[in-house]
This record gives sequence, C-alpha cells and structure tokens, in this order.
Amino acid sequence: MEELEQQLHELIKRLDNAEAFHDGLESLVSVYPFSEYEYIISHLLAADVFSLEEYYDLRNSYIERNLYLPLFEITAPRTFGEVWAQGHLKDHVPALLKPSKKLDAEYSGQYDFFLPPDIRIEVKASRAVEFQRDAPLPQKALASASKKQFDMNFQQIKPACCEVFVWIAVWRDVIQYWVLASSEVATNKHFSEGQHRGNVGEGQLHLNRENIGGFKKFLVPPNSIEKAIRNVN
Repeated sequence: MEELEQQLHELIKRLDNAEAFHDGLESLVSVYPFSEYEYIISHLLAADVFSLEEYYDLRNSYIERNLYLPLFEITAPRTFGEVWAQGHLKDHVPALLKPSKKLDAEYSGQYDFFLPPDIRIEVKASRAVEFQRDAPLPQKALASASKKQFDMNFQQIKPACCEVFVWIAVWRDVIQYWVLASSEVATNKHFSEGQHRGNVGEGQLHLNRENIGGFKKFLVPPNSIEKAIRNVN
C-alpha cells in the first residue's frame, strides 16, 4: 500500500492545482467502495494527465504485489488455518486423504491428512504481518521483500502425532511452503514445548526475520510438495 500511495502522490504533481488537491485530501470523507485512491485516480483521468494505459499498468502492478492480500481479510483463525490452508494444500496435492479410522485405526483427530500408504501429515499456516502494529490484518500485511519485523507463530505443534509437517506462510505477493520431518521440528532449537499447561508433547515455533533463513532448506515449490513429503518419510 505504501508503494501505491507514493506512486499516486507523484502523479498528483501533474495537476495544475496539485497543492490545493493535496490539502483537500486531508478532509476527504470516504465510504466503501469509494476511497481516497479512487478519488485521486478519477481526478487524474478527468484532468487528462494520466492515461488509461498508465492506469492499467498501475493497477496490474498493484495486483501483482498484492495477489494474496484477500487472505489477510479472513478474520477467523480456524477458517484460515484449517478451511483455507487445508483446502489449498489439497489443491496442490490431490493424493492427500482426510484421515479416518478406516485408514488409521488409531486416528482420533490428531493430524490433518493421510498420504498412502502410511504418512500422517499435520498442516500449519500463518500470515506475515508487521510485528506489534495495532491495525487490521490487511493493513499490517507484508510483502516478501519487506525488511520490517514479523512474527509467524505456528501453534499447537505435536511432533509425536505425525511423520511430516507442512507449513504454509502467506505474504502479500507470495505463498511459501516448508516440508519438515516431525523429528526436525521436535529437535529444532526454536521449538518451544509446553505451549499450554498440561499439554504434554505440544509446543510452538515462531518464524521471524532473524531465524527464517535457517529453514530455507525445507522450502519447496508447490508442484514438489508431494515429492518432498514422500522423501521426508
């Protein structure tokens, strides 16, 4: 959003009344779907200082930078972490099966997917947002190239309940995937046991600007997730 605002304010300089127009923005009242951005663009087009081709370029570059911004508008953590994340992974790995006692006699809800013949998989998802900023998620959403601090917390991790973890991280412009053996998670120095009192074997792991590079070897492209799962096991 910062880049779009900078681009628009540079374009405003093309107006003959640029200074007065800037002053008017201070008192502008916006109600969805009418916004400050729509107001600026419409005036630039009407003044014939901004071409339709330039508008298309501006629009397309913004969409490319913010392709996954709508995922930050999902307010319910369970809806994002389970409904969206699991459905998204299933789209990339159709061979994944929802577990049941027919597939695993010991299944009782402790993992998310079963990959035949015998691989139990737990899926965790998080979104990259600006750390310690008090604002709605879409406003805090970060691009993958951002240098700002973030904290992605993968919670309720139970290494004993699966063979493989698939972690999904959403940025404004990309989605990243890590595939890790449960043993890699359990022995990782960033894994903290005892997330909830009395929950033996459960913990959490925070990914942030300082430690994310240490997980680079577990990154896989979406078309290689199934292969990576099988190789881990």
